[in-house]
Amino acid sequence: MSLFDDDFYSTKTSRERQQKQPVWRLRGSAQFTSFADRKRNVVLIAGLGGALLMLILVWIIGLATNEVTETALAVPASAKVETHPMNNDSVITATEKIKPAVVSVISSKKDDKGGQETGQGIGSGVIFGRNGDKVRIVTNSHVVENGNQFEIVNFQGEHSKATLVGRDRITDLAVLEADGKDVKVIADFGDSEQLRAGETAIAVGNPLGLGFSPTVTQGIISSPKRTIPVALSRDGGDYDWEMDVIQTDAAINQGNSGGPLVNIEGKVIGINSMKIADTGVEGLGFAIPINSVKPVIESLIKDHKVKRPLMGVSTQELQAFTGTDVLKLPADVKTGVIVFDVSGPAKDAGLKAQDVIVQLDDRKIDSTISLRKYLYNEKQIGDKVNVIYYRGGKKLSTSVTLAEASDK
Repeated sequence: MSLFDDDFYSTKTSRERQQKQPVWRLRGSAQFTSFADRKRNVVLIAGLGGALLMLILVWIIGLATNEVTETALAVPASAKVETHPMNNDSVITATEKIKPAVVSVISSKKDDKGGQETGQGIGSGVIFGRNGDKVRIVTNSHVVENGNQFEIVNFQGEHSKATLVGRDRITDLAVLEADGKDVKVIADFGDSEQLRAGETAIAVGNPLGLGFSPTVTQGIISSPKRTIPVALSRDGGDYDWEMDVIQTDAAINQGNSGGPLVNIEGKVIGINSMKIADTGVEGLGFAIPINSVKPVIESLIKDHKVKRPLMGVSTQELQAFTGTDVLKLPADVKTGVIVFDVSGPAKDAGLKAQDVIVQLDDRKIDSTISLRKYLYNEKQIGDKVNVIYYRGGKKLSTSVTLAEASDK
């Protein structure tokens, strides 16, 4: 029942209460000389006396009740009452904390003389560190990949030139440096491993360019760990990598790329990277987990790229083809990767086109993605890897010494 439906909290006088209230009437000052009059007077006095006694008892009981009620409701002065801010206030606080560290990233491509501009792109970034009198900004690789001159714009609309420290196409991350003498706020990184589905997520960035910068959108963590396939060429071709991402329903639009996804404490938990844009699809945005971002930006600062091992094979999934009888594979071999081209370490180790790789060390290989993930995540430059493969129906093995991959 609502409190306002309860008579105790009503501001209206109850009709039932009005009917039960005694009505006191004063009689005129007449003389009572007869016995009957005296009898009536005695009865009247007795009645008045009883009524007065009842009033006194009600008054005493009322005092006692009030004392008990006040005692029960009293809060000791030393008691601390814990208060929790409203969620909206928390979002405002988190936004105000991160907003000064969010920038627009303008990438432009100019000719060799630095004059004619041949293209421009705009994304977002977040200031995460200092290097002397400069600040470092993390953004997406695809925001800067087609540019050779860069600029950042802070939340107050001030422009400053930036230089590219390094970028990595596979993780879609890049680091820029810009003048930091007037920068007072550096973003704090959180812990993406502690994320739980349902907790608040706030995306900050510059959707659709400078005209809407900065913009804040709020949602939840839909899934703290999601794996999605991506095409590194970004031309709609075959998937050739898998990204581990955070899924959120906070609105992420074109231009938000590279901006931060933050938690309710205003700490960066991810770098906004992509969304699913399709008819009838809403609330499917993805961010690179900050725990995955940290080692990448450290490598970009140190080496200006992410160093990865190279095996030297170009492959396609066996199961994607029909008419593979020419490979003379055993009937139980249904998955693996067909080698189409060899170079470097693989060529030196004797691998050839039309070999079918099924295993690296003790790891089963059933796709180009699984081959790359094993090499990039489990092996180092200079390591040896034992390759199990089929050639002309025979099961063979060879050892490949991994070289350093180029940054192309």
